[in-house]
Amino acid sequence: MSDASTTPAQPRTTPAQPRTTPSPGAAAPARRDAEATKAAILKAARYLLARHAHADITLKAVAERAGVSPPLVLKYFGNKDALFARVMSFDTDADDLLDAPLADLGRHMVRHVLTGQRERGADPLLRIAFAPLHGDHGDILRANFRAQVTERLAARLTGPDAGLRAELAVASLVGLGVMYGIARGPHLRGTGIDTITARYGPLVQELLSPGT
Repeated sequence: MSDASTTPAQPRTTPAQPRTTPSPGAAAPARRDAEATKAAILKAARYLLARHAHADITLKAVAERAGVSPPLVLKYFGNKDALFARVMSFDTDADDLLDAPLADLGRHMVRHVLTGQRERGADPLLRIAFAPLHGDHGDILRANFRAQVTERLAARLTGPDAGLRAELAVASLVGLGVMYGIARGPHLRGTGIDTITARYGPLVQELLSPGT
């Protein structure tokens, strides 16, 4: 009869743990959160600037409206002057607005305005509609809008009256944004982006085209 105590003990094994390696997109959620936070801060600052004098707006008020802490505003924008310099600039917005070949630019701009309204609840171009009639920051907004949007668009156009055609085209886009986002036209808001783009885009494109 064999003695069980003489049986060699079997080594206990544990399942190998799979190695985990950082995913290339692991930082993506953090980047998205940061972009969302910056967008909320800019939206809050734009809202306040449309209703109050620049000198009366505090970083604390911006932070409270954005739902963040004042130090977070400083982290992303540095100081009040840097924040409002960004708020009063249309440069980045114009990059997206004008990012299409000239032959399809009218449709692209219409789609851009509608997508901004529908998906983000804001149209950066509409900031010009809230520019104060008096005061330094109203003058800055208007000067930036002309230089960064209408004059930049005019520089892409060929033929006579490029400046006039650019201003008419941008006016049609601002009007579309007002009707959609401020007047909240029920027919406009109840119609798909593709349908509106198909009907309104050619009108804007016609303004961009040189007269015959």
